[in-house]
Amino acid sequence: MDTDESEPSVSETSLGLTGNVIGEYADENISISLQQFTVNETEVYVADVTVSSAKYLKTALADGTYGKNIKAKTSEMSSENNAILAINGDYYGTRERGYVIRNGVLYRDSQDDSDVLVIYADGSFEIVSAYDVTAEELVAKGAWQAFSFGPALVEDSQVTVGVNEETGRAKASNPRTAIGIIDDLHYVFVVSDGRTNESAGLSLYELGCFMQELGVTTAYNLDGGGSSTMVFQDQVINNPTSSGNSIKERSVSDIVYIG
Repeated sequence: MDTDESEPSVSETSLGLTGNVIGEYADENISISLQQFTVNETEVYVADVTVSSAKYLKTALADGTYGKNIKAKTSEMSSENNAILAINGDYYGTRERGYVIRNGVLYRDSQDDSDVLVIYADGSFEIVSAYDVTAEELVAKGAWQAFSFGPALVEDSQVTVGVNEETGRAKASNPRTAIGIIDDLHYVFVVSDGRTNESAGLSLYELGCFMQELGVTTAYNLDGGGSSTMVFQDQVINNPTSSGNSIKERSVSDIVYIG
């Protein structure tokens, strides 16, 4: 990440929106442009990611172990796994049900009523219902990751979340974390601030509309609120907070990362 004190550049990126470019990374397999936007009086951080293979889109569990009450900060897991970019995952440890597939390993096959995001070994995304397909069937189809937080925000390039829709754990305006796919091996990782005087936070509908503006074909809501954290090259980029009274990371069960 650039460390000089100059103002960030303003650039029309491949996303088709104009934002402040605040960090960049590139090697022969990974390209990342990190941008900052202001959306509905909220600071939103977007990592525009292109990889040569889906093997660079990974997940990690706290302490490398699946289980309840096993937690670590997103920045800690990012560092332990040599991640270039990381966001918090779906915090599976707060729930007893919902599919959990990580890096091709099936950890939990119990159904719940949340939308499930499946990332296949070829890097493609699919939103499914656990009532329509079992976790074992997903693994047999090549599922590499499966998340059970939700809801789906965008499918077939259309916003699928309602204006007043929120999860049972959320307020209308919140810090948010989401992931989306634009086309083959081209992704966006999105984290918004919230609950502070500087950033009100986004509703799910506002987040879905923003993801659509980024050009995604599929987008999915991950755990938000105090969990929402983005780390780029070992630096926490956003302002994670649970109450708005202090800026600090919450320990979570898992991360999604590039590395």
